[in-house]
Amino acid sequence: MTSQQHVVVIGGGLAGLRLAGRLGADAAVTVLGEEAHVPYNRVLLAEVLAGRYAPEVTALPAPGPALRRGVRAVRVDRAERRVHCDDGSTHPYDALVLATGSNPVLPPLRGLFEPDGRDLPDGVHAFRTMDDCLALDRAVAARPDLNAVVIGGGLLGVSAARALAERGVRVVLAQQGTRLMERQLDEDASALLHTHLGELGVEIHTECRVRGLTTRADGAGRRVTGVELAVGLHLDADLVVLACGVRPRTGLAQAAGLDVRKGIVVDDALRTSDPRIHAIGDCAEHAGRVYGLAGPALEQADALAAHLTGAVPAGSGPPRYSGTRALTRLTLSSGPRPLDLAAFGETTARPGDDVLRLSDATRRTYRKVVVRGDRLVGGVLLGELSTVGALARSWEGDEPLRAHDDLSHLLTDDGGS
Repeated sequence: MTSQQHVVVIGGGLAGLRLAGRLGADAAVTVLGEEAHVPYNRVLLAEVLAGRYAPEVTALPAPGPALRRGVRAVRVDRAERRVHCDDGSTHPYDALVLATGSNPVLPPLRGLFEPDGRDLPDGVHAFRTMDDCLALDRAVAARPDLNAVVIGGGLLGVSAARALAERGVRVVLAQQGTRLMERQLDEDASALLHTHLGELGVEIHTECRVRGLTTRADGAGRRVTGVELAVGLHLDADLVVLACGVRPRTGLAQAAGLDVRKGIVVDDALRTSDPRIHAIGDCAEHAGRVYGLAGPALEQADALAAHLTGAVPAGSGPPRYSGTRALTRLTLSSGPRPLDLAAFGETTARPGDDVLRLSDATRRTYRKVVVRGDRLVGGVLLGELSTVGALARSWEGDEPLRAHDDLSHLLTDDGGS
């Protein structure tokens, strides 16, 4: 790539800004950011809601004049190689990068929308953007004695429930699955997390399907008053948080005729079905997988920057992205006993796998790793996680283990971070 070539990046989040920063002076870059806020680290939104961080603490490094804030891309003209925006501006490109992220999943609940309506009732919020976070913060600040229902017991729902409980809100968490964070945790780890949230005052209902919302007229709109469960139970609610997962934002790609499945399909060079268009982050599907995590988004941005600039170490082939070994991390630092959580890889053993498990009921710690042959393939850690760094490095490196005794040492060594 020469400095005369122009790269347009649609998306001003972690992935898009990381790419712009990595490209530096090697390309003329324009980043189109739909949100009007200063770019921020979405991972820290729960800390803002909990009141531990001010919003400005989450700010990402400023990309300077490359970023246009509050501008939404509405159409990609592949023939003309030009992006059209909602303010009437157009941006020609030599290479286009879709870093459009994902949207919150809004479940098909009775009462969520009026017929032909698109507005959520007052008091109902997703928890995906800084605007969502600030709206929740204003509601809690105005009335701390709220009754809140969080719908969804995955990573996002647990984070939201914990943050609201820290603010003194009465929180009920409704999870359709059999346990909390069932995608990442085994039964023992999930039970420990359940206990921790309960100590914060969170009331948890698992195997609980939400049927609908109840609302009342409020001025020109509607305000939520409760949540109806399929078992017939009604929960009073002044505030409802929808934490039902996310879905890749693929609308622009679909309208442009690109190959889309769960996400925007990319190859090992992070190219879409149009070789001049790439995709990274939550919107991208690589080798059949959509990650939806910060770590893979950053790795994809780095790999794409190397590909676009031709920055190849001596003796190496063309830059390729081969996937990310992603680790999920959550810190629950409130309450009488703070709790850290980390999960990576395959946490459920297959026949023939070895499992090492250490549990301390007094210290509320739980550490489990799964070993297949001479490889560490996954683990779950809860409690004081001084060992997570060494274990994660061992897993990410995919190097043979010398002996299970070495792994046992990692599980018990408090200097492993």
